Amino acid sequence: MSAALDRQIRPIYDALDTSSNKSAIVACNKLLKKHPKNELIKALKALALVRSQKVEESLILCDEVLDMKPTNDAVLTAMMHVLRGLGRHKDMVLMFEEAYKQQPNNEELGAQTFFANIRAGQWKSAQQIATRMYKQFQEDRYLYWSVISAVLQANDITTPSSMRTLLYKLAHRLTTSSPTPSYQNTDRFHLHLSILRELELYGDAHKLLDSDVGKAICATSLSCNELRRDIWRLRGLSKEEGELAEARIVDKKDRNWLEFLSVLDATFSYLAPSPDPESSSSAQANCSAHVTRSQELFQRIAEEDGQADRSGLLALLELEKRVRSHGLSTDPERLVKLMQQYFEKIGDKACCFEDLKPYLELEENDLAQWTSYSESVSPSFTTNNELRRLINSHKLLRYNLSSSELTVEAEIARVALYIQQYLEGLKLGAHLPSTELQIADDLALLAGSVLVNLWKLTSEEQYLLNAVTLLEFAITKSKQSFQTRLLLIRIYRLLGAPSLALDHYRAMGIKQVQHDTLSHFLLSRASTFSLASTGDLTFITECLESTQIYLSNSQETADFIVRAFTSEKYSQIPEFIAFEDRLDNSLQRDIVKVEHLRMRIAHEPITSDIIDMELIELKFIFDRTHHDNRDFDIIANYQPRALDSINTQTLLFGRKEGLGWLSTFLKLYIRAFQQGSDLDDTVEEKLLIGDRPKQTVDPENHVPLRERLLQRIDEELTELTPEELLFIDYARALADWLEPYHDYTRPPPSVVLAEAAKQTELKTGYPLKGVDLQALNGLTNGHGKKDEEPPAVTEPPELVVKYFDNVKTRFSGVRGSSSPVQALHVATLAQEALLLFTVETLRFKSASVVKVNKLGALVASFKTIRSNAIAVLREISADLVKQSEAEGTADKRKAFVDGCTIVINTDIDHDFALNTAKKVTDARKKVLEGVGKGVGRVCTAYAH
Repeated sequence: MSAALDRQIRPIYDALDTSSNKSAIVACNKLLKKHPKNELIKALKALALVRSQKVEESLILCDEVLDMKPTNDAVLTAMMHVLRGLGRHKDMVLMFEEAYKQQPNNEELGAQTFFANIRAGQWKSAQQIATRMYKQFQEDRYLYWSVISAVLQANDITTPSSMRTLLYKLAHRLTTSSPTPSYQNTDRFHLHLSILRELELYGDAHKLLDSDVGKAICATSLSCNELRRDIWRLRGLSKEEGELAEARIVDKKDRNWLEFLSVLDATFSYLAPSPDPESSSSAQANCSAHVTRSQELFQRIAEEDGQADRSGLLALLELEKRVRSHGLSTDPERLVKLMQQYFEKIGDKACCFEDLKPYLELEENDLAQWTSYSESVSPSFTTNNELRRLINSHKLLRYNLSSSELTVEAEIARVALYIQQYLEGLKLGAHLPSTELQIADDLALLAGSVLVNLWKLTSEEQYLLNAVTLLEFAITKSKQSFQTRLLLIRIYRLLGAPSLALDHYRAMGIKQVQHDTLSHFLLSRASTFSLASTGDLTFITECLESTQIYLSNSQETADFIVRAFTSEKYSQIPEFIAFEDRLDNSLQRDIVKVEHLRMRIAHEPITSDIIDMELIELKFIFDRTHHDNRDFDIIANYQPRALDSINTQTLLFGRKEGLGWLSTFLKLYIRAFQQGSDLDDTVEEKLLIGDRPKQTVDPENHVPLRERLLQRIDEELTELTPEELLFIDYARALADWLEPYHDYTRPPPSVVLAEAAKQTELKTGYPLKGVDLQALNGLTNGHGKKDEEPPAVTEPPELVVKYFDNVKTRFSGVRGSSSPVQALHVATLAQEALLLFTVETLRFKSASVVKVNKLGALVASFKTIRSNAIAVLREISADLVKQSEAEGTADKRKAFVDGCTIVINTDIDHDFALNTAKKVTDARKKVLEGVGKGVGRVCTAYAH
C-alpha cells in the first residue's frame, strides 16, 4: 500500500475507534470510488456496517473480501472483527487457513490461524495446526499448544466419551516427547500433572512431585500444590499428606485452610472399612490416638493465634463434628464447649455466625446448653465489639428456634427488640461517612426477616409494609447496604411496586458478570410488571442491559484465552473456557430472553419478520446445555432452620424460574412460531448468517425437534404457577388444533427462498449468496399449491373456547386483594394468550390464503374466540384502571401508615412512614394503570 493511500485510510481507523461508524462509511465510499478493488477499504467498510447494524450490506462486502483470499495482516485483522460481529467463526477460521496455505512459512500467520480455531472452539484443527507449527518452527510452546488443544477437545461437550481417554493419551505422548522437561515451566508442569491425573498414572505423577524441582514448584504455585493434594488423595496417601500439612502448619505457620483439612482427612483415614472385626477395632483405637494428637495440635494453634487467626478454632470444631459422626466422642459436651470457646474469641467478628452455622444442628441437651449460653450475652452495649457480639448472639439464637417458638406474639416481640437495639446501635455509627456500612444494619435485616415471616404466618400485608418502612429508614442511614436493598427488591415485588424494586436494583450499581448472577432479583417473571404494551420500555431496556455481559463475553473472553496461550498460562486456559461456556449457555441469559420476548410482542406489531427472527434464536437456545449461575444465597438468611430460607419465602408467587420453566416456555413459543413461520430447516440454513451452536452428544438433542416440542414433563411443570399452567394448556390445545391447517397452507421451501432472494436483491442490489433465483422460479410452479384436499375444519377445543371465561373467573377471585400482584399475573397472562392467538392465526389473515385453501369456516371460528377474548380483556383493563385510582388516594396512604404501628417511633416517625406509603401506593397505581391501559391498547390493536 502506498504511503499516500495509508494517510487517506488513517481517518477511517480513527472514526472506527471513536464509534463514528457513519463517518467511517462515508470515508470508505469516497476512497472506493478511486480504489474500487482495495480489500482493506472494503473490509473497514464492512466493519463499520456491522457496527451500524446494517448486516445485509456488510455481508456483501464481507463475501467479496473473502473471495479475494486476503493475506495482508491489516485486512485479516479487520475481517476478523467483521466475522466475529456476524457470528461467522467458521468463515474466520477458513480465511486464516487459506492465508496460511498461501504463506506457509509465515509463523505469525500460523499463530493467527491457530488462534482463529481456538476462538471458534475447533480444538481438533487447533491441535493439528500447533503440531504442524512445532514440526516446522521447532519451538517448544507450539508442542504444548498441541497438548492443551488435545485436552480441551477431550473435555468438549461434543466429544464422545469413548474418545476422551484416547485424546488424553495423545496429550501424554506429546508431553513426554518434548525435548525439554515440563518442570522447567510451572504451567507446563501443571498441564503434565493434570494429564497424569486424568489417566490415573499416579506413580508417574508421584515421581515428578517427589523430585526436588516438583517440591519447589508446589511450594510456590498454589494451583500445582492443589493438584498435588488431589493426586495424593487419589493415590491413598492421606496419612503422608497429613504429616506434611502438619509440618507446614507448625514450622511455616501456614494457615491455609486446605492444610487443616489435610490433617483432618489424615486423622480419619485409619477408619477404612474392614471385614475383620479385630482389624476394625484396631483401626478405631489408632484413629482415636490420632484424634487426640490433632486436638492437641489445633488447640496449640488456637492458643498461639488468639484472635489474629481463627483457623485453629474452626479446625477444633470440624474435628469434633467428625468425631461425633464416627461415633468416637467421649465427651458429649465438647462440641458446645468448643462453640462457646469460639464465640468468646471471635464473637465480635462479622464472620462468627456463618462460621458456626455448620455446627448449629443441635438437639436436646446440647441445644439447651447452647441456647442458655447465647441468651447470657449482655443486651447492653457501649462499643462496636459489644454490638457485633450481641448481633451474632441474636442470629445464633434465631437459627435454632423451633416451630412452637415461632408464634405471631413471639415474633412481634423479637421485632420490637431488634428495632430498639438497631436504633440504639445507630448512635455508635453516627460519625461514619455515608460510604461506610452501619454495624447495626444486621439488626434491621433481622427485624425485616421476622416481619417477612409474620407475613408468611398470617398472610397479612401490614407486616410487609412495616418491613419496607424499616428497611427504607435503614437505607437512609447506610446507603451502601447491599443486603438491605436486596431484601427491599424482593418485598417490593411481593407488594406489586416494581418501580421501587427497580430503583434499588439500579442503586446497587450492578456491573459485569453480576448481571448474570443477580439480575434474577429484578427480572424474574418481569413481564408481570411490564408496561411495554403502553410504550414504556423500562423493563425491556433492563433486559437488554443485563445481556451486555454476554456480548462482551463472546468478544473479550476469547481474547483472554488467546493471551493465556501467548503467555503459556495453561492452568488458566480451561478456567477461561469454562467461564466463557457458563456465560454463553447461561440459564439466566435465556430466561431473560424469554421474558424480553413476552414483553416485545406486547410492544411491537406482530409480523412474520419478528416470528422468523425469534424462531431461529429460540431454537438455538433450546439446544443448549444450560448452566445456572444465579446466586440465591447472596441474600442474608437469618430465618430459623425450621423455616424456609428468606430467599424461598420472598420468591414471587412462591415459584423459582428454572430450567423447567424455561424449557416449557421455549416449547410453547418455538411451536407457535414454527406454525406461524414459512421457514423450514432448508430455508433457514440458506438465510442463516452466523454459525449454529455446537451440538452436544446428549441423545435427547438428536430426537426430532417436533417430538421434543410435544414432550410434557411433569417435573418441569412444577416450576409454573397455576395461572401459567392454565396458559400452557391453552397454548398446547391451540397449537394442536391449528397445526394441520398451517402445514397445509404453508408455501413450499422453493417459494419462500425465491421470495427471500428477491427481497435481498431489492434491498442490497445483490443476489442472495448460494441461491439460484432462476432455478427456483422454475420450481415454484405458481404458489406451490398442493393437489390434496385441505383438512376438514373442526370445532376449536374446549380449552381454547373457555380459556378467557376461566380467566375472567380467576381474575374476579384475586381482584381487590391487598397486593395487586396476583391480579397483574392473571391479566398479563390473559393478554399474552391473545397475542399468542394472533401469532397462531396471522397466516390466515390473508383473504386469498383463506379462499384458495377453503378455510372460511376455520376463520369464522377465530372471530368468535377473538371477540370473547377482547370482551374479557376489556373488562380486566377497566377493572385494573379502577383499582389504580383507588391506590393513589389519601385513604390508602392512611391505611398504610396505620398498619405500621410496629416500626413507628421517635426515630421512624409518622412523616417518614407517610412518605414511604406515598411511594408504595404511587408505584402500585402506576403499574396497575399501565398494565390496565396496556391491555386496552392490545385489545384495540388486535380486535380484528
